[in-house]
Amino acid sequence: MAISLSTLRSALGAKRNKRRVGRGLGSRGTTAGRGQKGQSARSGVGGLKRLGMRSLMLATPKMRGFKSLTPKVQTVNLESITSKYIAGEYVTPATLVKKGLVLSKTSPVKILGNGDITIAVTVKNCTVSASAAEKITKVGGTVNV
Repeated sequence: MAISLSTLRSALGAKRNKRRVGRGLGSRGTTAGRGQKGQSARSGVGGLKRLGMRSLMLATPKMRGFKSLTPKVQTVNLESITSKYIAGEYVTPATLVKKGLVLSKTSPVKILGNGDITIAVTVKNCTVSASAAEKITKVGGTVNV
């Protein structure tokens, strides 16, 4: 194609469109996407109310109360360990789940001193109360090696 005066063009971005003055609110970009007038253009009107979801939100039943993010500690008594374990075994959250004494091996486990223990066991990865630790060590077991 031959270059002539009729085919010359300015470079891309070199020219801007002229500003349209006096052509209403839309020409200035002042409404920030809210249209021009009315309730939805005013401040203080929630988006849910505008979309008709407020009544739906009020009608749905809410969960009451509070749920803590910290996991609940599972407790095991010494008498149940005596009935399920044999001497020399390890008491860990995983073995407690296998024996059916706790539900989850990821939640923390605490061993309490209710009842007597007659076998020597090794306790690992569990918190132990002072009375339970005393009873376990008295029999010859070890706590949190």
